[in-house]
Amino acid sequence: MKEIFKQFKEIGIIPVVVMEDAQYAEQLADVLCDNGLPCAEVTFRTEAAAEVISRMVKHRPELLVGAGTVLTTQEADLAIAAGAKFIVSPGLNPEVVRYCQAKGMPVAPGTQTPSEMEQAIGLGLDFVKFFPAEPAGGLKMIKAVAAPYGQLVFMPTGGLTPENVRAYLADDKILACGGSWMVKQQMMAEGDWDGIAGLVREAADIVREVRGRKTVNSLYRKDKSDYLNKRKLKIS
Repeated sequence: MKEIFKQFKEIGIIPVVVMEDAQYAEQLADVLCDNGLPCAEVTFRTEAAAEVISRMVKHRPELLVGAGTVLTTQEADLAIAAGAKFIVSPGLNPEVVRYCQAKGMPVAPGTQTPSEMEQAIGLGLDFVKFFPAEPAGGLKMIKAVAAPYGQLVFMPTGGLTPENVRAYLADDKILACGGSWMVKQQMMAEGDWDGIAGLVREAADIVREVRGRKTVNSLYRKDKSDYLNKRKLKIS
């Protein structure tokens, strides 16, 4: 498994970001890093996605930023050029998977059926998305359908909430969970950054409660300290 995906286990919940206006990128990056979830899957559902990734990466280099809803090799190229560190797609497109692999880019395609999981294994993958998680039967479905595939671990996304995410995080087959409830577009547009920060902290605390990690990810502590020191130097 790619080292970058191993970091997902400690982060636990990966914020899924749909952003129509890239002007919010830097502020969201600060909120995620400063409140315990230093990661973002920026979806290519909007034309702003590549710019959002680029601005977040440049503003907070310690933030683990990836691209979601990548459907084509052209979108993969845009994500890579913008600085994405991983790629996620809703379904399993062998062309996109092989293209990302050839570029050395970690990729997690969406799966739901045994056939798709076997196809993922055939492509050399051991980490996949399970989408849409809740409508497809949730954790019970993952346990049932994944039983023959001991080498696979999953990132369920779709329908996850603070109320049901604990059960997913507690299961050994779940590397991380994807969730969009923390970073709603309307809250960004209304400038409710305190509200977003509260939801991010709540999610980070859930991970800490279930998996016993500190709220601020230790993998990023050094990078964050370096960033803060640089800011202090600029200010002084």
